[in-house]
Amino acid sequence: MKDAHVEVFIEEARELLAELETSLLELKEAPTDGELVARIFRALHTIKGSGAMFGFDEIADFTHGIENTYDLVRSKKMAVTGHLIDLTLAACDAIRGMTGDAPPDPAKAQTLHEQFQELLLKQAGADPDGRGISGLKVAGAEIADQGHEVTYRIRFRPDRDIFATGTNPALLLSELGEMGPCKITAQTNDIPFLDDIDPESCYVFWDIVLTTARGENAIRDVFIFVEDRSELKISVIDLPAEAEDTSYKKLGEILVERGDANPEALQQVLGAQKRVGELLVSEGHVSQDRIVSALAEQEHVREMRARRASQDDAAATIRVPAARLDRLVDMVGELVTVQSRLSALAARAMETDLALVAEDVERLTAELRDNTMSIRMLPIGNIFLKFRRLVHNLSAELGKELRLTTEGGETELDKTVIEKLGDPLVHLVRNSIDHGIEEPAARLAAGKPQTGHIKLTAEHAGANVLISISDDGAGISPEAVRQKAIARNIISPDAFLSEKDTLGLIFAPGFSLAQSVTNVSGRGVGLDVVKKSIDSLGGAIDIENRPGAGVTITLKLPLTLAIIDGLLVRIGDAFFVIPLSAIEECVELSREDVGEAHGRNVVTVRGEMVPYIPLRERFSIDGEPPAIEQIIINRVGDHRVGLVVDQVVGEHQTVIKSLGKFYRRIREISGATILGDGTVALIIDVPQLVRIVDEEQNLLR
Repeated sequence: MKDAHVEVFIEEARELLAELETSLLELKEAPTDGELVARIFRALHTIKGSGAMFGFDEIADFTHGIENTYDLVRSKKMAVTGHLIDLTLAACDAIRGMTGDAPPDPAKAQTLHEQFQELLLKQAGADPDGRGISGLKVAGAEIADQGHEVTYRIRFRPDRDIFATGTNPALLLSELGEMGPCKITAQTNDIPFLDDIDPESCYVFWDIVLTTARGENAIRDVFIFVEDRSELKISVIDLPAEAEDTSYKKLGEILVERGDANPEALQQVLGAQKRVGELLVSEGHVSQDRIVSALAEQEHVREMRARRASQDDAAATIRVPAARLDRLVDMVGELVTVQSRLSALAARAMETDLALVAEDVERLTAELRDNTMSIRMLPIGNIFLKFRRLVHNLSAELGKELRLTTEGGETELDKTVIEKLGDPLVHLVRNSIDHGIEEPAARLAAGKPQTGHIKLTAEHAGANVLISISDDGAGISPEAVRQKAIARNIISPDAFLSEKDTLGLIFAPGFSLAQSVTNVSGRGVGLDVVKKSIDSLGGAIDIENRPGAGVTITLKLPLTLAIIDGLLVRIGDAFFVIPLSAIEECVELSREDVGEAHGRNVVTVRGEMVPYIPLRERFSIDGEPPAIEQIIINRVGDHRVGLVVDQVVGEHQTVIKSLGKFYRRIREISGATILGDGTVALIIDVPQLVRIVDEEQNLLR
């Protein structure tokens, strides 16, 4: 079993890589967008730092070179090119392999590493200041003025005669330590042999790393009386924005940046097997004290970043394993059932005090249910992110120019629904690109832009979410669909189908309009999988065909699969629940209405003929129906269909329970729930029921 912290890192890496890919593809269209570059740099920075912290040194080292490249892009010293974008996208795949999320390819990773190093070498020498400390200094002063902590590097080298003025450097360092967390390293390399020491001279200087919100001026105030007789250097080396990464610069970078080692000496030892610090000391380039000081700086910055990161995480969000959240939802579901029993008991007992308690419990349970369900809600944009990479890859594979836009990414959907929605959406997007979008030459000939447009949108619609996949391609030819369905024996040659039903054949098992099997399509399994997946979610699919102008496929999905609002009905001694989301109204059905229909299951509702399904007959429930029955009219696709029951009991907060493997073949029933008195009520899957009856009896024709 993997360590829990490693699991957290891998989960975070998945999210960062998805965000990184999206930003890269956006940057390809807007290569001068500084905000996109900054977003990419932050994602790389975080992956590198988190990887180092959790023991993924391979990821940290690999990402470091990419981060350096984008640091040059960020400072406008390197231009964004298509080659750079493609390299970075390939690097994302390599990082996935290092986390175990994809098949690892060490040779490819090494090749990518060398390619990024080549880019850096071409730019070598263009930026003698490295990270641009002067820019950090200005930004640090502004941030410190706003009360945020900033980390400074301070070198204090007092005059040799400082003791003669009555000044004690130790007191100055102590005062500095009161300003915030700091590490102080004494540089003793200049101390002469004992015979040569002047007891009234100061041979030591100090390197200090200080994290404070007081600002640079406050630091200088500590040394105000000795600054004119001392060497005092203050540099900003870390800002709050870097808190998401607990790593820091490498030892050699610190030494060169401080002026303790020259770049040439560092370059000489980089290829050696020993540690850089050991070589620099052994070859006389740097003193041991300077190495100790640089290591202290590394450690201090890492500690401060880790502290800030933990504080930010604690204040903003916490990560909870999905299993715990699912268990919480199950417990809330049980509580809803118990609350329902309490309300029923209070109603029977007719005790005022008990009724008041039951009302309070009902109110609190409803609030708890809503809050718990809101925790499970995730933005659909989490799925939309990965389609930019998919469209980019298919564009190159199929030789088509494509553009993807999204709307409504903030629309929230239950975690369980989102988990099951990824594959169906992938099939639909691939289908739109392969079958919908024409070749560039064909688009130009039709008077269309050369670049095809794929659009993903999401929006709330009552207790449902509508997700649409649109393209501006050639549309669907109903006649081509019909001929292909006949050729594959899906329908008979003499079958009469409406245009809507004909278009629905594209979701039939084994159906495909592709002329040949390719890596993208042609096997007739994609849209069949989509249909089964959406049906299993209790959703519906609608097709809007615009011949010559494109297709829009809309998925209608429930917000959640755990707890729903339903209408409790009774037939004989049996209870059923009908989801409220599809119900439009309830009307009465008398014996006279049945007689006027002359044996047909239809009723006239305000001038409209509405077919209905007598559930007593459908479910073979014994007994005589009442003189006046109730028709629950539901909206199923473009049709209104009634369900006839004996009695409408009322609204019911329904906790969905699985029926178990022995009842999985009963397609008309989607689950069960437990009522307040312990009775089991079955939940009717209205779309499935209507579809089955229509196939058997031509209900809707």
